[in-house]
Amino acid sequence: MAAPPAMRKRLSKIFWWRWAGVCLLTCASLLLIGFGLFLRSALRTPNLPPFSDGIVALTGGTGRVETSLSLLEQGRGRLLLVSGVDPKVTLQELAPNLPAALTGRITLGREATSTAGNATETKHWVRANRLHSLIIVTAGYHMWRAELEIARTLPDVQLNPYPVQPPAMKRPFTRGTWHLLVREYGKFLLTCIGPVKAFRHTVDAT
Repeated sequence: MAAPPAMRKRLSKIFWWRWAGVCLLTCASLLLIGFGLFLRSALRTPNLPPFSDGIVALTGGTGRVETSLSLLEQGRGRLLLVSGVDPKVTLQELAPNLPAALTGRITLGREATSTAGNATETKHWVRANRLHSLIIVTAGYHMWRAELEIARTLPDVQLNPYPVQPPAMKRPFTRGTWHLLVREYGKFLLTCIGPVKAFRHTVDAT
């Protein structure tokens, strides 16, 4: 015996509400798992990067420039771009103890004001110097987004991430630290909207 129309309508509504609930729960679970992977990647200790044609340091956090200069001195890269430098800041102010022999191998990029701008500035520098491999130096929590942006502009260049751990990541997390991580994860997800080129190296390393 067929159910009355009112009963069928009610059952249909229950079905769709349950389906919507399952979809929302699935999305929330995927976001939570993704954040866990993001957090693990942000906190991992970096391996020494392979020798590359160039190094790019994205300014905006503690230790990034110093780390990139150290990699340059070690010979890990032939050239260095420091992207997003304030127009008033000089190389002498950034690296007062820099050996004179290295000054000609460093470029200060002064145009970038965002991660997307860093990627564009990096692309122009890489193309001008005909580089085929690149070490990316930035904070661990910023690396996923930075590598994705750079990979989009330089799909044929090998990218080797070298994350820096700022002081906030080395001590017990405060509310501000969690807010920073969640905000950066959200920015990464927004960056994923659009044509996505591979950032396999970072994901595979998590």
